[in-house]
Amino acid sequence: MPRIFEVAAPVGLLLLIGMLGVDGLVKEGDYQNSNYQQNLESNSATGATASFPFLMPNVSPQTPDLYLCTPIKVDPTTTYYIVGFNPNATMNTAHHMLLYGCGEPGTSKTTWNCGEMNRASEEESASPCGPHSHSQIIYAWARDAQKLNLPEGVGFKVGKNSPTKYLVLQVHYAHIDKFKDGSTDDSGVFLDYSEEPRKKLAGTLLLGTDGQIPAMKTEHMETACEVNEQKVLHPFAYRVHTHGLGKVVSGYRVRTNSDGEQEWLQLGKRDPLTPQMFYNITNKDPIIEGDKIAVRCTMKSTRHRITKIGPTNEDEMCNFYLMYYVDHGETLNMKFCFSQGAPYYYWSNPDSDLHNIPHIEASTL
Repeated sequence: MPRIFEVAAPVGLLLLIGMLGVDGLVKEGDYQNSNYQQNLESNSATGATASFPFLMPNVSPQTPDLYLCTPIKVDPTTTYYIVGFNPNATMNTAHHMLLYGCGEPGTSKTTWNCGEMNRASEEESASPCGPHSHSQIIYAWARDAQKLNLPEGVGFKVGKNSPTKYLVLQVHYAHIDKFKDGSTDDSGVFLDYSEEPRKKLAGTLLLGTDGQIPAMKTEHMETACEVNEQKVLHPFAYRVHTHGLGKVVSGYRVRTNSDGEQEWLQLGKRDPLTPQMFYNITNKDPIIEGDKIAVRCTMKSTRHRITKIGPTNEDEMCNFYLMYYVDHGETLNMKFCFSQGAPYYYWSNPDSDLHNIPHIEASTL
């Protein structure tokens, strides 16, 4: 059984790829004829920033709405800091891409079906990260978003002194017409990285919902979580994601003042059908222990059926990615914040512990 394994070498990110595709889902391509090694040269002497092409290995998806993953193992002897993301993809090919930081990958395969939400699939699948390993989303891309550079002195820590030992690239191929002639794809992202230590460590918090949108109605999908760790978060970027029914997505910091009233401060608001890149945060005020982060997606359905939250274009999603850094220590242990969504969870529920909710019209959310 081909496997990914560490190769003894003095420098860099190393990957020796075993040639095994996803049976029934990916056609064998030229990349499967021989093993190859990707090696990042060390820049520790100069502190320079280098770029690593983390790309799909010329896959040819044969199933609509396929989620494919591919891994690289980070050199465990060195700590690296990812400081920029330059996407190599177009929305004509890739619906969206996610970059996961994992303790272990979901499988030992070179590529695998990692559509976690697709319960109907009869194909063998696995999560991007191993079932009991560290798992976080580092970066996300959709709708022809452009390059993202982190603020000066900020970086995502991976490798030796980090729980992130592997990086896993996930690409959602919604449509496969262009692959019927045997064409292949190398969508992915060029990672700008450095060995120079960063004092400001970056983290990404993903907020989202489950639930469903009724036919021919406007619905609010909402979630909120409290920060219960003694850390100061400095938000600097946000990204929103829905499918076709999304109209507006917004996020808020909710803080209780000395009078016991909750004050709502907008973090970001966006039409999700514009390029789904990371945008500058609306307000950079720190987020501290006891604050809540609340997100709303306004969905407007013109369909004569219920639309459920799910992985395909026929389903919907409500996601808000908050990118932040901490000045001291490690990033949040909390990586995800999800609610049951409509019709079960709303901000206005008595048990949500949210009050003083501003009256927000969908068009100005």
